[in-house]
This record gives sequence, C-alpha cells and structure tokens, in this order.
Amino acid sequence: MKIENIKTFGELKNAGFEFKTIKEELRQNLLQKLMRKETTFEGIHGYEYTVIPELERAILSKHNINLLGLRGQAKTRLARQMIYLLDEYIPVVAGSEINDDPFMPISRFAIQALAEKGDDTPINWLHRDRRFSEKLATPDVTVADLIGDVDPIKAANLKLTYADDRVIHFGMIPRANRCIFVINELPDLQARIQVALFNILQEGDVQIRGFSLRLPLDIQFVFTANPEDYTNRGSIVTPLKDRIGSQILTHYPESLEIARTITEQETAEAVAEKENVYVPELAKNILEQISFEARENEFIDAKSGISARLSITAFQNLLSTAERRALQNGDEKTSVRLGDFTGIIPAITGKVELVYEGEQEGASGVAQQLIADAVKSQFMEYFPKIEKLQKEGEQQPYDDIVAWFFEQSGGFELLDSLSDEDYKLQLDRIEPLDDLLERYVEDIPEEDVYFFKEFVLWALVEYRKLSKYHMTEGLRFKDVYGGYISGL
Repeated sequence: MKIENIKTFGELKNAGFEFKTIKEELRQNLLQKLMRKETTFEGIHGYEYTVIPELERAILSKHNINLLGLRGQAKTRLARQMIYLLDEYIPVVAGSEINDDPFMPISRFAIQALAEKGDDTPINWLHRDRRFSEKLATPDVTVADLIGDVDPIKAANLKLTYADDRVIHFGMIPRANRCIFVINELPDLQARIQVALFNILQEGDVQIRGFSLRLPLDIQFVFTANPEDYTNRGSIVTPLKDRIGSQILTHYPESLEIARTITEQETAEAVAEKENVYVPELAKNILEQISFEARENEFIDAKSGISARLSITAFQNLLSTAERRALQNGDEKTSVRLGDFTGIIPAITGKVELVYEGEQEGASGVAQQLIADAVKSQFMEYFPKIEKLQKEGEQQPYDDIVAWFFEQSGGFELLDSLSDEDYKLQLDRIEPLDDLLERYVEDIPEEDVYFFKEFVLWALVEYRKLSKYHMTEGLRFKDVYGGYISGL
C-alpha cells in the first residue's frame, strides 16, 4: 500500500509498519548503503579515510556525536547530510506538537488520542527534509528556547492551573523529537544550559519550571565545536561530554588536489556565470597554495583556523576581477592574470585572524605576502631552484631575463587596464622568457603561456633577482640594482 493511502493507525499496522528509533533508522539505512557500496556522504572530499569512517562507526554504534574541528572543515555539512540516511517518510500522530510515533506515543495529547480513537487515530507523514533542526549556541540561549517554558496564555485559554503539564510550551529539542538535532559551537552554550541537556541525553527527563516530565525523546544529537573555544570562550562541561558517545576530529585538506576539488565544487555556479573568463591551471594551484601558506604564516593565528571559504571566496573574486577588466576593455573573452590576484585581497583579509605582529604589518600587507609566498612555493614545481649566491662566471637559467631588465632604464610596466592583446604584446617584449618556458615547461596550453610568463617575473622578484613596485594603475618591474637607485 502506498503511504499516501495510509490515513489511520489501523491501516499503518496492517501495512506492516513497526516502531523504530531514529538511531536504528540511521543504522539500518547506513548498513544498506555500505552493502551496496554507495557513497554515504556526497560532496565531502578529503575525509574518505579519516572522518567519514569514524562517523559511520558512530552511527552504527547509535552514538550521539561531537564533531570537533576548526572553522571551515565541513562539520555542519556532515551533520546535514545525515538526513539522507533517514527513511523518506515516517508516520506521526496527526496534530502532535512533538512528532509522536503512533506505536510509541510520549505526549499526553498523542496518548489520549490513541486511547480514545484506537485504530482510527489519524496519522500524517513527515518527510526527512523536515527532520533536521539546528541551533547556533550563543550566550543568550535559554533553557526555555531549548527545553520549554510555562505558557500563561495557554493556561488561560484552556482554563488550566500551572500545576497541569498541558500549560507547557515545548522548546526546540522536544519539537525535534524523532529528528536530527544539531547544536553548533557547543562550548558557547552557558554551563547551566549544558546541564539542562544531561537528562535528555541519558534518561529522557524534561524539567521545566518545577515540572519533571518523563519524555523519552527519540533524538539523534550532533554537536559541533571548535577546539579554540575551549580556552577562549567556554568549554563543554565534563558530565555532558561524558554523555556524548563519539567525538570525531575533522581537519583541513591534506593536499592541493583535494583543496582544488572542494573549491571547484563550491564555485561551479560562479564559473558557469563567468564562462567568458578562462582560468589557467597554475592560477588555481596558486590560489589553493595561499590557504596552505596562511596555515603556516607567523603573522596569522593558526589556532583560529583558515577556512575553506577563503579559497572559495578568493576564487570568486579572481573571476570577477578578470570579468570587470574584460568589460572595461570591451573584450568578449579574457584569461586570468597573476596581476588579478590583487583583487582577492579583500577575500583574504576577512578570513584570517592576525597575531600582534601581523596587526603591525597590516592585514593587506599580510595578504600580499601570502600571495607572494604561494607564487614562490609553486615556482619550485616547474623551474630550477634559484640560488641566493652563485660563483663568479657561473650561469643561471634566469640570467638572460635579469640582463634584459638591466637594459631597460625606465623599467617594465604591466598595467591592470591593458587589453588582452596589449598585455600579450607587452610580455612578448621579454624574449628570454620564451626560451625559459620552452626549456623547462613542457606542453603548456596556449592559453596558459602568458600567465606563466608573468608568473616567472613575480617569482624572480621573490628571489631578489628583480624588483617590483605597486602603482595605482598596475605593476612596474625593474632589475634589483635599478630599483635600488630609484629608491635612493
């Protein structure tokens, strides 16, 4: 029988439905997915051999779960994806505030309805999309918000005294009965509020303003927490921590390839909107390298974490910078340039927490240094190492490029406003660049050649072979000696 045809408790029993807790529901559906070798958590990358197996084990063990990790590590996304391990529909006693299961009612309303109507008790069907509740823990959250409170208006309307439990207005947790309930940033919850969760987790008692109701709530709890919160803003009280079955540590992507996969997944819509903008593969690597550099940078507080959102928003800004330039120049199509990376600085400065020394440097200065460090790191993947010192008469692959700049008394400018054609003509002036690319980088796509040329210039600046100056209109490159004289 189709579920839309099942309207009463009697029809439900005849159809063969049986009582099942939400944890048993999650466990059985996960077992089915594992046996069919299906992906349990779609769109989560880098956790295949670490976080996801631990999460699956916790679900199989019917545990409440605490996801512990720095910001931007997909903790909330993991929790939200758990709804796909629920049955598509579950039966609910019609009119119940707390999603009573007709086989195991817990509220006075549902118990009385079943006692009076029996098999004729009407039921509704609840879709799994509506079985997810989420609350961000903030210091102003109260017991009334989460558990409930006495409702004087209900007491007046029903003409009941405060001694009757029907005057209680249920909070978010009882209303999430038979659902997944997520509390984000758990340590931010005041200790007295955390204490109120003890009995719900263990015994199923709900205590509201002197009432002590036996409500064996059927809830899959998922908590998220940042380890930095334990010292800066609060902590998880020990008895509550003891009642959470599994604590799972999350982490950042461990390789550039995984980080790129995440960014490409999250920016697919932006890429589709800006189809006239081509992004070289090297540009994508440099963008991801920035996050890796930030996690090691001495000016940035590593404990606060570098969210994956840094790369995502920076990539969106990078596309928009190139798109804006193309529109101004009347170009139908364009390619991302390394100079466009100055446009991602606002996306970086809002995503990093600076230590005292970093504040002295300034957020913009630190962001520019991260871009420079990313260029320097990626340069070693393609070209020979640049030695700081070289013996007299010893030749380096970059000497011809440095010599070309030495001959340019006025320097070499790459303006932000250059059209694609003028940009290419300007870089083509540096003939030694063609020889370097031909010698060391094989099979460069034609669209990527000019990005590589500019990339070499930026890297030579970082290795003190050239100097670079930020102008209002763009960049000026000079040989180091010429730059020193200009500075004097």
